[in-house]
Amino acid sequence: MRLGAQMSAAGGLHEAFKRGHEADCDSMLVFTKSNRQWNAKPITAEDVEKVRQAAADYPQIDPVAVHASYLINVASPDETLWEKSYQALKDEVERAAAYALPLLTFHPGSHMEGDATTGLNHIGRALNRLLAETAVSAPGVTICLEVMAGQGTNLGYMFEHLAALLDSAGRSERLGVCFDTCHVFAAGYDLRSPTAYAQTLAEFDQVVGLDWIKCFHLNDSQHELGSRKDRHTHIGDGYIGLEGFAHFVNDPRWAEHPAHLETPKTEKDADGQEVDMDVENLARLRRLIEK
Repeated sequence: MRLGAQMSAAGGLHEAFKRGHEADCDSMLVFTKSNRQWNAKPITAEDVEKVRQAAADYPQIDPVAVHASYLINVASPDETLWEKSYQALKDEVERAAAYALPLLTFHPGSHMEGDATTGLNHIGRALNRLLAETAVSAPGVTICLEVMAGQGTNLGYMFEHLAALLDSAGRSERLGVCFDTCHVFAAGYDLRSPTAYAQTLAEFDQVVGLDWIKCFHLNDSQHELGSRKDRHTHIGDGYIGLEGFAHFVNDPRWAEHPAHLETPKTEKDADGQEVDMDVENLARLRRLIEK
């Protein structure tokens, strides 16, 4: 796997490459704008050149994936919020294209006071419009639906949801799935033993198709199987455990897939000193790789 972590873009997106290098990333996950704000400064030619140069300086960090804003909710029954979310998602895709970043992951959304079927229809409407309206502006960006934990009224926590959404958009080659281990586990799909891992991946293959998985988020879970709670923790410190992650890093099917940590950045050691946990978590994953 192309192991990496979510890297800060403070000071400009180009700065994330240096941080990724210092954390020993093979690939990385970034935001191209604040993940908690709707608006963003337009991307300038200077911004693009700085990212191009940083990518050239750190060619080992490849690919770079984008995570869309957490505010986006194209499952919303509120038409005003839906349109605002759609425009924000379209902007995220076009920003990724401007920086020549090949993958963008977004949360499918929450149906809120609506129902799951209607919410899925709203997401499907957004995907079809998005594919049409970015066909020229962002043809090289693969748009990935993230598997969710099922917290609240979140959609995308059942493999059937993902299959329905891909089907609604004609199984476009510009779509994919981001497989988040914490979310999948919290949604009720076990990953811990060899048998459980094999069964969960077989079910995903039957319902969705393994070829649709384009990237991973590798996060342990603070809560038990089927909790429907989205709470990440360090690799091996949660309910999935080290063995669960060993299945992923040793599975030849994922050999070139980018896989990113979204775990807490730092912790205090016994002496009260801050430890860079991206470095530690990546080391834990690499120690699991069978030679």
